[in-house]
Amino acid sequence: MKTKFTALAAFALLLIPFISNAQKTELREDRYLLDSLYIEETEDKTPAKVLHAEPLYIDLIRDLGARKGEKEWNVGFGLNDNTDYDRIEALVEYEWAPINRLGLEIEVPFSFYSGNPNGMEAVPANRMESLKLAAQYSFFVSEKAKTSLAIGYIHEFEMTPFENYGKESFFTANVYNPFFVAAKRWGQNFHTLIYTGPVIEQPFHENEIHTEWQINTNFHYMIPGTRNFLGVELNKEVDHGDFDMTIRPQMRLGITDDLMIGIVTGIPVSRERQRLSTFLRLIWEP
Repeated sequence: MKTKFTALAAFALLLIPFISNAQKTELREDRYLLDSLYIEETEDKTPAKVLHAEPLYIDLIRDLGARKGEKEWNVGFGLNDNTDYDRIEALVEYEWAPINRLGLEIEVPFSFYSGNPNGMEAVPANRMESLKLAAQYSFFVSEKAKTSLAIGYIHEFEMTPFENYGKESFFTANVYNPFFVAAKRWGQNFHTLIYTGPVIEQPFHENEIHTEWQINTNFHYMIPGTRNFLGVELNKEVDHGDFDMTIRPQMRLGITDDLMIGIVTGIPVSRERQRLSTFLRLIWEP
């Protein structure tokens, strides 16, 4: 059904330059109907759930208003261009909803580095970054207001670099990340979302605890009658008065009924030694 909606919407967009005003009016009505059918496909079930566009770089644990039995695999690849080295990131994650409105997730991220060892910054060691365990509960879902609210928690067990396996402790720190999510759909196609909370790192062999705040705001436009969207993430960090922001334009494309691809570009605004980055996310909903 979703593939049929996508094909119809794409065909309708191609015809726009060649049709009359009356036909354009009829086409707009057809696109509105496609939107309504797609939204109904998501929302015309129990319990209540609102269709929201989910950010692609810092994504949610599960759809807001998740329904029991939903599940999803994600595989991500990224390239970050820093002044003195490049970072290749990869991740594998699995998320599912054991009960209505509760999402759980397991994620394993990796980082691989290459660059000039004599640069101003030391080249970090390759590593499996951490083991991430997360939960998210949607405590407010209103189809009438097209709004969803959720709270969640991510716990990371940070790991030592590959080169130190067998030489020091496998886990090196705990990271605590409670967060809050608020999302609203405006009309049929425009979506906004805010994701915010502290990230608290506690190394095992140090007494000092490091805290920073993440404030991520998101704006998306969903293509009529499809799961495809265009949008932007504004990923902001506040660390002891130091403010950094990365702008991440992005798009999501449906390939089949159960497979999507997300493409993200990162543009740092105030990071002195970071340059452009790219990120690719494959999303499979079995």
